Amino acid sequence: MTHPPIRFPASDFRSPLFKAFTLVEILVVIGVLALLVALVFPAVQSGVARAESARCLGQLKSLGVSFSSYLADHEMTLPVMAAARVSKTEDLPALDTVLMSYAGDARVFICPSDREIGARTGTSYFYNSALGGQSLVALNFLGITDAPIRIPVLVDKEGWHKHSASRVNHLFADGHAGSQLRLFAE
Repeated sequence: MTHPPIRFPASDFRSPLFKAFTLVEILVVIGVLALLVALVFPAVQSGVARAESARCLGQLKSLGVSFSSYLADHEMTLPVMAAARVSKTEDLPALDTVLMSYAGDARVFICPSDREIGARTGTSYFYNSALGGQSLVALNFLGITDAPIRIPVLVDKEGWHKHSASRVNHLFADGHAGSQLRLFAE
């Protein structure tokens, strides 16, 4: 049994229930939406930048664990290696080559905010080569001998964390990582 189709009289579509939007109303809605996007977009970008910086800091903490493993295998003596290198093709002992077996994953050497330097050089971090060959229990950096909490071991190569351009992430000799004022003025 089939039912006949329901038909509406043409006059029903002219009722207030079927009123169409005018061009002005559509433009106002588009303008309001554009304004909302313009207000929200910078906040989203800032949140993404903060998340990348936090991941970078987490990677430095992971590298701190890698250093601890290295130290345990080498009588608590920090490695002698270059602070950085120009490219991965340079035959120098560097952070990513010396600690790779302890880190396990090459991605830990690249900060998420670093868009080019890490890929070219193998790491996004400078090593404090002044500490190379020193025993962890008797560190001396610029006369600081009694405060490993103030002795940087690794530091971001650039200030690429957009939410705090005057700060870079550091890994300190006591094993903690943090975002600190830059060590050297540009």
